[in-house]
Amino acid sequence: MAFEFKLPDLGEGIAEGEIVKWHVKEGDSVEEHQVIVDVETDKAIVEVPTPKTGTVLKLNCSVGEIVDVGSTLITIELGAAGDAAEKPEVAELGESSKAETAPAKADVNDDDEEAASVVGSLPTTEEFLATPMVRALAKKLGVDLGRVDATGPGGRITEKDVRSAAEGRDEAAVSADKYGPVERIQIRGVRRAIARNLIAATKNTAVVTGMDEADMTRLWDLRKREKDVAKERGVHLTFMPFFIKAAQHALRDHPHLNASVDEDCIEIIVKKYYNIGIAVDTPDGLMVSVVKDVDKKTILDLALEVQELGTKARERKIKLEELKGSSFTITNYGSFGGVYATPIINHPDVAILGTGKIKLKPWVVDGEVVPRRILPISFTFDHRVVDGREAASFMSRFIRYVEDPGLLFVESS
Repeated sequence: MAFEFKLPDLGEGIAEGEIVKWHVKEGDSVEEHQVIVDVETDKAIVEVPTPKTGTVLKLNCSVGEIVDVGSTLITIELGAAGDAAEKPEVAELGESSKAETAPAKADVNDDDEEAASVVGSLPTTEEFLATPMVRALAKKLGVDLGRVDATGPGGRITEKDVRSAAEGRDEAAVSADKYGPVERIQIRGVRRAIARNLIAATKNTAVVTGMDEADMTRLWDLRKREKDVAKERGVHLTFMPFFIKAAQHALRDHPHLNASVDEDCIEIIVKKYYNIGIAVDTPDGLMVSVVKDVDKKTILDLALEVQELGTKARERKIKLEELKGSSFTITNYGSFGGVYATPIINHPDVAILGTGKIKLKPWVVDGEVVPRRILPISFTFDHRVVDGREAASFMSRFIRYVEDPGLLFVESS
């Protein structure tokens, strides 16, 4: 009996995912709980296991395809792994497929050996013939197989045909733009999730950004003194753990900034926990990993967790739950040379703090102009939730902890 395995609910209100990698091919035997496909959903890559044992009859989705929750991923012939291999697999592909005939193996040349070895390489109900691998390549390159000139035996479309069509399409696209050369790039993966989240943030919030500066000299010296101690424990001590602690302390005095908005009930949901999202730049785009229960952790604890989450994000090994549940967000664009910005809120949070590049600047201290380490700060908040007065008060409180880091330890519970 054929079983259609559909993309399950992956939690957190996720409605779709992108097929990143298949771990099986048509004709393979699979065991219950075996990982069959990697699906990228909301910036995390999730390994999806099969709930049944049997033989793969059909991969219903191609690499790069966006699949809705509830859509069929794979068709499996149920039974002990390998039992279904003796059954005529074409029978499960539909009545129209039964009526068609596979090209004789003698017609397949060495260049198209792949086509003869792939289950499902028989003609389909569509007007063109192509193996699942060739179809996946076409999806990835954005090629319409119906417009490809087939050069393979029996009118089969080969990988070379698809790549040639892609090159020809690119040339046509360039020549079609009357202003000059262009390159078309599909919005996929992390960039697609980023776009979706940012649109949600800008559509659903009334954003205002305020800016200020903080004298980082004391904190600069403290980190310099203690970074060797941290290194002995395998921790690279940056300023981010101090920023996290300073933000958490400031949020205790301004709880409405540690919140979200329930659009349906028209309510402000004030969070009684402190989960700080940290923006991490990766080769695939910006991810926000979440450090949980910040109020219960030391500076070194936070430094280690920020380090580990950053590594996971850049290596695309981060779990979905490690990207969810933030109550407030910090982004450090200063590490890339930025000074001020207008950070976009990490929806559904109601505020985000941005820190710029620390610069040595002349500063007035006790009536004298002296060189000091100055941190530019940008703070974006949802004006529906708080007014400018409270936002400015929050920034002042944050600056107080940054300028006098000893308070972080004195006031910690």
